[in-house]
Amino acid sequence: MQKKNHTMVTMFTFQGFSSFHEHQITLFAVFLTLYIITLASNVIIVAVICIDRYLHTPMYFFLSILSTSETLYTLVIIPRMLSSLIGWNQPISLEGCATQMFFFVTLAINNCFLLTAMGYDRYVAICNPLRYMIVMNKKVCAHLVGGACVIGLTMASVQVTSIFSLTFCEAEVAHFYCDILPMMKLACIDTTINEIINFVVSLGVILVPMGLIFISYILIISAILKIASAEGRKKTFATCASHLTVVIVHYGCASIAYLKPKSENSMEQDRLLSITYTLITPLLNPVVYSLRNKEVKDALRRVIGKKFS
Repeated sequence: MQKKNHTMVTMFTFQGFSSFHEHQITLFAVFLTLYIITLASNVIIVAVICIDRYLHTPMYFFLSILSTSETLYTLVIIPRMLSSLIGWNQPISLEGCATQMFFFVTLAINNCFLLTAMGYDRYVAICNPLRYMIVMNKKVCAHLVGGACVIGLTMASVQVTSIFSLTFCEAEVAHFYCDILPMMKLACIDTTINEIINFVVSLGVILVPMGLIFISYILIISAILKIASAEGRKKTFATCASHLTVVIVHYGCASIAYLKPKSENSMEQDRLLSITYTLITPLLNPVVYSLRNKEVKDALRRVIGKKFS
């Protein structure tokens, strides 16, 4: 259906959490606290991995890249969202909106494939331990990270080009950042093709990594079950528990947000759901890997010990 007003819009404002007006100060305090913890914990994780030589392994190399990517991901979205909660809701230009969407989509897809690379790392470590350091050498790790970045950049280019080839005739984005579906709702023209492109890309960047991770864990579980002692099985699976926890939350939220039917959930529910994968998931990553991982906790103690010795 074409919209009646065909005046081209080049500046946008965000609805943000205007429907929760009486709670905006509370939301600001909560989100700011979570954001500071997210930034601090991700920076600490990366610093500890860089400083402590015992963590200079493929698994922690991927974790440091993921933490860096998650930090950049939140920087693209959260500061502007926080400013809107206290009345600094500045308009954003068409170019600024496209730039925000490009970096947001690039980093989101990059994170999906980094988690896949970490799943492959766990598969090699458990199913082929004697050749682990040979298979997961520095060149392979660099190629896996580079591949994740290239896929993210390519898919983001497709998405952003698709969305910003539209003509917009409404200026208020029903969200707190330039997300794909809310931007399509502002278009003057039919967006069926854009919706198909978005669904195909979302399907590819969510289901393909999920499928690869699922295959990795089928092989991992098969290898674990062959271990004779219960204690050995428990210790081996513990090396995967942190990664598996992050994967379940990350892909669960992404699937609900981008693969659910259009008719489900109100815009307010969508915005609250977005908080989960723009703020909670980046926080979950370092918290899970630090609280559930003995090697990281030991490394943190060593780094703190060196600092104060």
